[in-house]
Amino acid sequence: MKTGGQLIVDALEANGTDRIYCVPGESYLAVLDALHDSPIRTIVCRQEGGAAMMADCHGRLTGKPGICFVTRGPGATNASAGIHIAMQDSVPVILFIGQVASHAKQREAFQEVDYVRFFGDIAKWVVEIDDAARIPEFVTRAFAVATSGRPGPVVISLPEDMLTSLAEAPAALPHTPVETRPGEAELDALEKLLNKAKRPFVILGGTRWDAAAVARMRTIAEAWSLPVGCSFRRQMLFDHLHPNYAGDVGIGINPKLATAIKQADLVLLIGGRMGEMPSSDYTLLKSPYPDQSLVHVHADASELGRVYRPTLAINASPSAFVEAFAGRKPAASPVWTDETAKLHAAYLDWSTPPESGPGAVQMGPIMNYLEKMLPDDAILTNGAGNYATWVHRFHRSRRFATQAAPTSGSMGYGTPAAVAAKELFPERDVIAFAGDGCFLMNGQEFATAVQYDLPIIVVVVNNGIYGTIRMHQEREYPGRVVATDLKNPDFAALARAYGGHGETVEKTADFAPAFERARASGKPSIVEIRLDPEAITPTRTMTQIRDRT
Repeated sequence: MKTGGQLIVDALEANGTDRIYCVPGESYLAVLDALHDSPIRTIVCRQEGGAAMMADCHGRLTGKPGICFVTRGPGATNASAGIHIAMQDSVPVILFIGQVASHAKQREAFQEVDYVRFFGDIAKWVVEIDDAARIPEFVTRAFAVATSGRPGPVVISLPEDMLTSLAEAPAALPHTPVETRPGEAELDALEKLLNKAKRPFVILGGTRWDAAAVARMRTIAEAWSLPVGCSFRRQMLFDHLHPNYAGDVGIGINPKLATAIKQADLVLLIGGRMGEMPSSDYTLLKSPYPDQSLVHVHADASELGRVYRPTLAINASPSAFVEAFAGRKPAASPVWTDETAKLHAAYLDWSTPPESGPGAVQMGPIMNYLEKMLPDDAILTNGAGNYATWVHRFHRSRRFATQAAPTSGSMGYGTPAAVAAKELFPERDVIAFAGDGCFLMNGQEFATAVQYDLPIIVVVVNNGIYGTIRMHQEREYPGRVVATDLKNPDFAALARAYGGHGETVEKTADFAPAFERARASGKPSIVEIRLDPEAITPTRTMTQIRDRT
């Protein structure tokens, strides 16, 4: 006989869980007590949104479900931001929520929420466990649901009395991974389409990739001389300095790349959904009927034909697909080889930062410095805001599992993600980028980095405004500024107050020595860049946007 709390921890151990992220709550004390005697590492966080985002980063970088525990009511609703990210980004996460006791349900008890209704549209599966004896069944099923098909978040509600009750239950067994593989007929059909094509293009996206799959995709691209683009915030899926790389298919796309995709006669979309952002509001690939022949490879059959009608639909995970297709070779030398080389040259030109701009701090030279200094395995994280343009456009990703950024465009992600990444990979450099508005949405997780001695470096790009919203505001309603100005703390002093290292950059030349001191400190660090708000994009100032010049 074991308590429900013990059975939860047993099931997590059986499914290979090695760490969890949590904010403690009295509603799941029985689980916390069971964790006391478990080898599972418990990372205590400062706010449930940050904890859920750490779990998302874990799932994003490892492919295994990130596990998060929160308490009922406000704890669960705080965590919903991370669950929404995991859903839109197809990341495996399991969120456990302590729930009110069974006798109090349906009475609007203290902090009571109906989680099936609340999370119904932003989670892949939501369930409440009423019988402790069924915990092994439900937890193992949660791992299967979170990782199969299109991965996503699962939410499990745990009534307090269920966790303290004693039950006899079978020992939990690990979930059985489900793989979807392409058939030979589909591979033959794709080979024929490629051999007939004149201007093919490949777009990589989604999840369920690993380092081996990325290497096989490189082999395929080389064999067929294919130009390859990576979907929005999926840049770690292809080496940016490889001669077949054509650029990222996301917000602010290189116009030459956009033209190439629109003029392609065959688009091979592997793993991604090609949603609103990577499709440039459904203009690169028109919905529901693309101008190009479309081969869509996706692990979840329900995504095939959901937005676009494909010429050929292949129900397979990216890793299984590239493994199966890697041995295929073109019938003749591809006629598009020169075009592939031109697209790579256009990418190199597009991803070279400008040296000048308004104000005393220039982001272009800072990005150049980071590109020269950071090792290829450095992990870069960020949330959302115009500052991220500098990272996505000018950082040339080389390796898999080096990027954690929400395709859902959620602010506040970079700092908690960096904490999780550094905890997972302590030997690697982990750099978080955040705007001033973005940082203060989950910046309290810097305290978590201090608590666990995780020397992340957070680069806070401070321009004193909600930059993206101000940019849109000035474009749509010139000169009518409201609700976008910010008065910020001294971020370097804030870092020191937490027990970390802080630096302030007010001139371009200040950045390199400041960054090197932060790196040498061995502490979690904040490097604050005080950027002129005129420097709103790499190519246009705020004045130019307002004046429409």
